[in-house]
Parts: sequence; structure tokens; C-alpha cells
Amino acid sequence: MGSREWGVGHSEAEELVRLKEQLYVHLVQVARDRDPYLATAGHFFVREYVRAQLAQWGTVETHAFQQQGTEFQNLILNLAGRSSKPPILIGAHYDAVPGSPGADDNATGVAVLLELARFFATEPARHPLRLVAFDLEETSYDRAGSTRYANFLQQGLQQEPLRLMLSLEMLGYCAHTPGSQRYPAGLQHFYPNQGNFIALIGNLKTIPDLMRLSHHLRSCDAPCEWLPAGKRGLILPETRRSDHAAFWDKGYRALMVTDTSFLRNPHYHKRSDCLETLNLDFLAKVCRGLMQGIQQL
Repeated sequence: MGSREWGVGHSEAEELVRLKEQLYVHLVQVARDRDPYLATAGHFFVREYVRAQLAQWGTVETHAFQQQGTEFQNLILNLAGRSSKPPILIGAHYDAVPGSPGADDNATGVAVLLELARFFATEPARHPLRLVAFDLEETSYDRAGSTRYANFLQQGLQQEPLRLMLSLEMLGYCAHTPGSQRYPAGLQHFYPNQGNFIALIGNLKTIPDLMRLSHHLRSCDAPCEWLPAGKRGLILPETRRSDHAAFWDKGYRALMVTDTSFLRNPHYHKRSDCLETLNLDFLAKVCRGLMQGIQQL
């Protein structure tokens, strides 16, 4: 796509094909063994790939933190908006569990993050955007890069304001078979039994945003369901399993965009979580829907 604007000399269908192709380019680079302890070469490669991709659109800041004597890094790109209001933070973790190439978890989130950077660098959103590639999500809550960064935003009694935080967590697995979607007890009565939608899970403050984003995703032919999680997700612990949880705990508006992870994807945290299991048409539509939705928030 280069830096050309969407829709200039190209149909929407053509642009969607180009977006799908670019997402695939990122996925090929990111989907590899990259556990930060046992696959350090892969972890370093992916981190530097993400840094180089983000650096095309501005200065990439490094938020470094120590864990057991080793330095880890969150990578940050700030993009100007059409106003000087508080930014929308969009994050995706780039690490993976040992022994898995992590194509869905979370190369898909990273690929979409990089394409959002490309798009919003030339088509500013209403709010400034802060794109963050988080390290160490596949660890304990206290060690995670997102927790370290959320703590960093809290300086003494002052807290840096954010318009919203979005966590991109597994976006590319789609299943049309009846019964392919599972839920925590009780939710199955209210949501589809086919795993062919993208889910938005936010705290109660985000209900207007959940409604707006779901509208834009559906308008891009990406079926969408949304769930407001009260009490910081503590009632349904499954809703806390990504980088947004630390921001819920700090009182921010935050939501997770997800294909529902282990509740749908049988390859979760396995060697078989590879590119061949992904639905790239579904992923491209989700990415396009997020572009449209974020621009209007």
C-alpha cells in the first residue's frame, strides 16, 4: 500500500486485497518461535522488525524495564490526531509462549497494529494515537510489559489521561462450524455458537465505544459481538487475559479486540498455531473495520 491514501484510484475491494497482502507480509516475519527466554534470537528479530516498521512513520520510543536482570522493551509510536485531546492507546504483544510460532497469538495483533500505524500516519484520527508493542504478555500479570507501562503512566498521584486503550489480542481465527464457539458458563445463551465473529470486551465505561466500533466492524463485513465486563472483569476472569487488564485496574477506559482465543482456536499455545490456520480475509476485514471505527472515536 505504501503511503497512498485509501480510496485514491482504487476500489474498496482492491484496497482490501492490498491490506490482506500487507498483513501477510508482517505475519510471515512475526510468526516464529519468539519466547523471550528460550527463543531469544526470534524474540530479538521480531522486536527489531516491529521497531523498523513503526519507525517509517515517526520516532519510536523505548519503554525499557528489568525482569530478573534482563531488559525488556515496549516499543511506542505516537501519531498526531486532528485534535490535541488525550490519546487513544492501541497495544499488541509481540512475545509468544515457548514452542509456538504464535501466528494467531499474537502475530495477528502485531500485524494489525503495524497496518494501523501505516494508515493513521497519513489519515489522522480525531484523537492522537499511541501505538504500543508490548513485551512479556505471556507471563504473570505483574511482570507483563503492559502492567509495567500502565504503572509508568501513574506518576505519584497524577495519572496520564487516555481517551481509550485497545488491546489487539488474537484476531485471525475464524470457524463457521456450529458449536465451534465456546463461552464461560451462561454466556452461550446470548451469543452465537459459531466462531465467525470478532469480539469486543470492555469495562462499563466503554459501552458507547463498544457500540460504535461494533457498528464500523459490521459495516466492513466483519461480524462483531460485544460484552461489557463489570468489576474489572473479575466476575469473568477469562475477560482479563490480555494487556487491557492492567488498564482496567488503573481505572482507564479499556477494551480487548479478540477472536476469543482458547474459547475458539484449538491451536492456542500449541506448535500448530501457524499461518495456515488463519483466515486472512477475516483478519483484513477486522483491520479495515478498526481503521474506520478508530478514526471516528
